[in-house]
Amino acid sequence: MSDVRPARPHHKLMEDGRRMREVLTYARRGSRFTPKQQAAWDAYAEAWVIPDEAVDEPGFTFADAFGPGRREAPLVVEIGSGVGEATAALAAARPDHNVLALEVWRPGVAETLARVAEAGAANVRLCSVDAVWSMEHLVVHGTVSELWTFFPDPWHKTRHHKRRLVNPANAAMLAERLVPGGVWRLATDWADYAEQMREVLDAEPRLAGGVVPRWEERPVTKFERKGVARGRTITDLLYRRVAPKVSP
Repeated sequence: MSDVRPARPHHKLMEDGRRMREVLTYARRGSRFTPKQQAAWDAYAEAWVIPDEAVDEPGFTFADAFGPGRREAPLVVEIGSGVGEATAALAAARPDHNVLALEVWRPGVAETLARVAEAGAANVRLCSVDAVWSMEHLVVHGTVSELWTFFPDPWHKTRHHKRRLVNPANAAMLAERLVPGGVWRLATDWADYAEQMREVLDAEPRLAGGVVPRWEERPVTKFERKGVARGRTITDLLYRRVAPKVSP
């Protein structure tokens, strides 16, 4: 992978110096910390949060962020870790794995730090650089053992569907990052997004899978409980990296 990377989102400029408008899978939210979040940030960010600017350094790899003794550990990536309810529990159950949590909302990152510390999951690193950009430019093909995408922003208005994470281009790129046999676990509480996920992922030749029973290992989060309370059905999906079919 080349050390010369394109500019990160929000850093791309047009020829006249104006910031380029980009279609992103998230919207910027407030960055103010609660006292508890600030305390967690002060205590753990230096060790567990990858600074945004670090990814611009030549030769940067996520493996190095986990420390010299863990470079060969299997890599799990969570796209959109929120406040870390699932992250902390699932990472604590996988101490032999490196868990990379990609989350742009800084208060959520701070909250995750507190949960990770409480769970004793020192195998987690957090990064707030755009997940699609990070996966495309920083993660080597065929190196991710598991990919988790739980309750991504549904962008429920039709005009915003182009901002959904699960689309054909992203599915192809993310499938390439999985090891052979690696899995992509997804969950959503929006029926039309679940349908889109199935259509997109079924059409990706490197993936095979579909709707599965709820993953019991995934903790029921506050966000999920809200969806259920509003009468929404939770859909879990699992797709596995397979060899693309070769036409005769």
